[in-house]
Amino acid sequence: MAIDKEADMTDAEIDEFLGHRETGVLSLARDNDPYAIPISYGYDEENRVFYMRLVSTPDSEKREFLASTPQSRLVIYDEAESTYRSVIATGTLARIEPNDLTPDQIAQYGDAKRPLFEIWAEGKDTLNIELYRLDPETLEGRRTEVDREE
Repeated sequence: MAIDKEADMTDAEIDEFLGHRETGVLSLARDNDPYAIPISYGYDEENRVFYMRLVSTPDSEKREFLASTPQSRLVIYDEAESTYRSVIATGTLARIEPNDLTPDQIAQYGDAKRPLFEIWAEGKDTLNIELYRLDPETLEGRRTEVDREE
């Protein structure tokens, strides 16, 4: 398999791609410790902002990382036939208090599907559900065409 063509995605291509996906991998970093988790998201194309509901248990590593206001990187990718596409958003997550939500934000959180990756050993009454916004400092996309015949 050889790379036939690589190109940066335009802003319009990035927005279209993100609007038709709903999951990605969120990576958080603090000091020298990395942490990555699969997440669901909603994407506001007009403002180019991500919304997500993050679920954690009281003593979870996820909660510890989120409490430290870590730098974050959200990766959304797919493969269709001979084309690979990926978008990477970097920035700092901002926790949103439910009482501070605007009607537009509520609609975006509605687009952030219920986490598809939930498997909880503990009862749901111990879960902490928090709302976050990622207003990316950078938002870059790449499309790669491969020749599968080689």
